[in-house]
Amino acid sequence: MYNFSYNFYSILAETYIICSICLLLMYGVFLSTYSTLGYPLLSQNFTLLILQILIFSFLLIFLQVPLSIISWNNFLINDSFTYYAKLIIILTTISWFLLSFEYLIYEKLNYFEFWILILLAVVAMLFILQSYDLLTIYLAIEFQSLIFYILASINRTSEFSTEAGLKYFILGAFSSAFLLCGSSIIYGLTGLTNLNDLAQFFSGFLVGDSFFSYNLIVGFVFILIALLFKLSAAPFHIWSPDVYEGAPFVVTAFFSILPKLAIVGLLFRFLLYTFYDLIPFWQEIILLSTFLSILIGTFGAFAQHKWKRFLAYSSINHIGFLLLAILSGDLESISSVVFYLIVYIITMLGIFAFIINTKIYNYPTFHQMRYLVEIDGLVRHNPFLAGAVVVFLFSMAGIPPTAGFFSKLFVLLAAIQVNSFGISLLAVSMSCVACFYYIRLVRSIYFGSLLSHWKVLKPMSKLSSLILGISLLSILFVFMDIELISIISLAMSTPFLY
Repeated sequence: MYNFSYNFYSILAETYIICSICLLLMYGVFLSTYSTLGYPLLSQNFTLLILQILIFSFLLIFLQVPLSIISWNNFLINDSFTYYAKLIIILTTISWFLLSFEYLIYEKLNYFEFWILILLAVVAMLFILQSYDLLTIYLAIEFQSLIFYILASINRTSEFSTEAGLKYFILGAFSSAFLLCGSSIIYGLTGLTNLNDLAQFFSGFLVGDSFFSYNLIVGFVFILIALLFKLSAAPFHIWSPDVYEGAPFVVTAFFSILPKLAIVGLLFRFLLYTFYDLIPFWQEIILLSTFLSILIGTFGAFAQHKWKRFLAYSSINHIGFLLLAILSGDLESISSVVFYLIVYIITMLGIFAFIINTKIYNYPTFHQMRYLVEIDGLVRHNPFLAGAVVVFLFSMAGIPPTAGFFSKLFVLLAAIQVNSFGISLLAVSMSCVACFYYIRLVRSIYFGSLLSHWKVLKPMSKLSSLILGISLLSILFVFMDIELISIISLAMSTPFLY
């Protein structure tokens, strides 16, 4: 009974969400068949119920005492990192919900199956954060991936959405095969699947020992490739621009913001704890992936004319900076990555709040802003919105005094302390190059063609304006209390010391 209480306590929020999903499924199926209780009444009630479930889940996690326990027969782990990461994921999902609500109604995607898939994706990410065994890692990642395949193709009237889901499914199957094959090789050679047991097995491991098998390196590399694919790090980024472009805007925002924290947390546990003694091998792989991500992300964004593909390549560039900090493998690098992720999430919430909810009137209807050129002369139509977008672009470029500057500074300092001078110099130079395409957008906003027609913009909803304003204030004034986020980042990184 004692063990069961601890086991149940560790997944209290997940249990609540899963039970709620079961009730919502029955509610949606039964009431959608009634003409008087169906759409739009059902969809309106459903969205409010989803918001209530997310808020209660946040409170369930927030009011828990953060315990450092390994539960469910060593399959799941709970520590301060998972505690804070869960809070960030739920809070980010609530923010995403607020900025996407109007878009889903406008695009007629506000049916109950969509929201159930979103809740299942949140549960999958929470389990990925807690995974402490190769079996749970595989099951949780596949659980998330299957939901993402459906979400990418959720717009059944769009051939682009169907194409995005199909591409994601085919390429994701390869990464799943790599993950399963790598786990099988490691289990076959060691007889172990638990991350703690594997960490003890590899403790003091020296390449060249008589019992050393290079097949272990093959299995390890396969798993690492699968994780880098899920993170959309180069050279495993091929799926990212196509899937981002084909999926609906709100799904693109979901893909771009939420899964990053879960996979990076798993990468921490995998590299910096379990396989830390194989650092000569994985450092070279991470170094190569960092180099390619920064290079491809920077130059790939230059050639883009659509917002979705532009943000896809921009996110690949940001992933390069995240991997740059992981290279050193010490406490400061982990806290730098967490700080960078928090700033990245806030910035992307703001930029997507602008893109998703800015609609331009083109007789006889409003149409979604899809191309970069459509922000020409925005300052003449909405000066405040133009100023907010400029702040977000400056933060993405890393220009002081925005939060993006401090996040990149901490990452570079962590890399320099372990003598990674070459890759740090490349990152700085590529950031300077990236400033050109961010500033190109700023030029379009303030000094766009005066011959362009006056645009009529649809007013943004109050909820989206709220998210945009909070993100803007956070980006601008985080340097005034930078110690607060640093303390959170340090608390989240503490468990990886032990």
